[in-house]
Amino acid sequence: MKLNEIKDQEGSSKSRRRVGRGIGSSKGKTAGRGVKGQKSRSGVAINGYEGGQMPIYMRLPKRGFSNTKFTKNFVTVSVGRLQEAVDAKKLDAKKAVTTEALVEAGVVRRARDGVRILSDGELKAKLNCEVAGASKAAVEKIGKAGGSVKIIAVAEPADKKPAAKKADAEKSAE
Repeated sequence: MKLNEIKDQEGSSKSRRRVGRGIGSSKGKTAGRGVKGQKSRSGVAINGYEGGQMPIYMRLPKRGFSNTKFTKNFVTVSVGRLQEAVDAKKLDAKKAVTTEALVEAGVVRRARDGVRILSDGELKAKLNCEVAGASKAAVEKIGKAGGSVKIIAVAEPADKKPAAKKADAEKSAE
C-alpha cells in the first residue's frame, strides 16, 4: 500500500445535496427556502427574533447595577514585581515607593486612579510604600521584610464628581 492509494471506505462520506438544479432534483427552484420573504433571500441573520413572540432576553428580569461613575480603576502591582524592580535597581529601596516612583521606574505604565499592591511573589527588600491600596497579605509580607505600607486617599477627578456636589460648592462660594 502506498500513500497515493489510500482512500475512504465506500459510503463513509456522503456528498452534499446540490440545491437549485431543476425541479426533478427535489430541491430545485426555491432550493428548500420556501417562497418569498426575508429568509428566502441571501444575507439574512435574524438572531434573537422569535417570530413576534417576546424574545427571551426581554422576558427575563434584569439584575444588578454597575455604578461606573464612582468606581475606582486601580493599577495592580505584585510584591514580587516590586522585588524585581529593586533587584534591577529601577526602584530605590531607601526612598518611599509612591505612584510616581513606580511610573518613573517603569513598573506601571500609567497611574490611573492609584496603585494597589497585591501579595503575589516574595519580598526581601525593606520598602516603605505610599499607595492607594494594598491587600492584607501584601501588607503582611511587606511588614515581615521590615517595611511599611501607608494607604493614601485618592482624590476624585473633577469629571467624576457628581453634579449635586458642584452645585452645593457654587452656592457656598456666593
